[in-house]
Amino acid sequence: MSVTTVPSVPLGTQGLAVSRLGLGCMGMSEFYGESDQAESVATIHRALELGVSFLDTADMYGYGANEELVGRAIADRRDQVVLATKFGNVRNPDDPRDRRIDGSPDYVRQACDASLRRLGVDHVDLYYQHRVDPRTPIEETVGAMAELVQAGKVRYLGLSEASAETIRRAHAVHPISALQTEYSIWTRDLEDEILPTLRELGIGLVPYSPLGRGFLTGGIRSLDDLDEDDFRRNNPRFQGENLRANIAIVERIDALAAEKGATAAQVALAWVLAQGDDVVPIPGTKRRSYLEQNVGALAVDLSEDELATLSGVAAQGERYPDMSSIDR
Repeated sequence: MSVTTVPSVPLGTQGLAVSRLGLGCMGMSEFYGESDQAESVATIHRALELGVSFLDTADMYGYGANEELVGRAIADRRDQVVLATKFGNVRNPDDPRDRRIDGSPDYVRQACDASLRRLGVDHVDLYYQHRVDPRTPIEETVGAMAELVQAGKVRYLGLSEASAETIRRAHAVHPISALQTEYSIWTRDLEDEILPTLRELGIGLVPYSPLGRGFLTGGIRSLDDLDEDDFRRNNPRFQGENLRANIAIVERIDALAAEKGATAAQVALAWVLAQGDDVVPIPGTKRRSYLEQNVGALAVDLSEDELATLSGVAAQGERYPDMSSIDR
């Protein structure tokens, strides 16, 4: 497949530059069915060849295994990578249902050192708090993260699934470069308050699940299309009447994709990219073929009418069955 090298853009106003499209690595280790480490490493290498240098992982993915995988993949090419990871979601390996959020300063320091060891690097470029800890003032958490910047272990700071108020409080302690949160054609919660706050403060937006956890690609029409251990089987948007209603969204995207000579995934990604140069999506994949398809979205141009048509859809069902999302 012939694809254009992905350009670099600023993420926030603090000096961080990333590829216009990133790569979410979570599914390489967990949540989306069987893993293939060799193909995952090959996908990361192909991403770097295409200029997709912004790699996203977290310490909770695969209980640390995802950071180890990414670390192996970039061991001989660290200078080509803008590396992002996250802390704060603490999971019990003996009980997947047992998880907590920890933003205490001591844990911030411990988590960073553990991530650096697993990744095999001396610093990460972007360090996110994965979820906001309601028991720890954000000022204390970000204060500890700022110490990591001063120590050279972290270059830039980010938050994930934070409210506008929390973002403001955090940014007052140390500049925040990026907010990672779910954003796509069917997840638009942040547009009213959070996105304007980011733009006021000069913070970039990193949408995860820009393809609606794969649903907007058109490849999922029933639960039978998912592996038995795929977490989407328990996602409310993939259940019963919600699923049947949400298929209408995919049908609208499919129709437009056919007119454009593109895939549904490319149209869905093109919509996210069109929301602003300060919006850098990180579609996740563990296969080179899908990676290349995603990069092709950069060449899909949507008109104002087409963007409006896609913006008019609304998903049915909650984003998560039980996991905390944007802090209140």
